[in-house]
Amino acid sequence: MGRRSRRPLVPEAREALDQLKAQVMREVGYQVDPSKPDNVKFEVAKDVNVPLQKDYNGQLTAKQAGTVGGQIGGRMVSELIRQAKQHLNKQH
Repeated sequence: MGRRSRRPLVPEAREALDQLKAQVMREVGYQVDPSKPDNVKFEVAKDVNVPLQKDYNGQLTAKQAGTVGGQIGGRMVSELIRQAKQHLNKQH
C-alpha cells in the first residue's frame, strides 16, 4: 500500500486548512508556527507518548498514528461543525 496523498480534494483549500489547524491547536495550548502548522503533530505525539520522528515512522502502530492524527483532525472537524451550526443559525 502506498503513502496516502496529503493533498486536499480542493487544492485551493490547503491554506485555509492549515490556518484552521493552527487556530484549533493554539486554542488548546500548543505552540504553532503559522508557516509550518504540520509540525504541531510532534508536540502532540510527545504529549501522548508516541515516538513520532521527522523522517520514517514505519515502526508506529495504526493506533499510535491515529492517536496523534485524531487529536488534531478531531479538533479540526469539531471546529468546522461548530462553524457550520453557527452559520445555519444565522440563516434562520
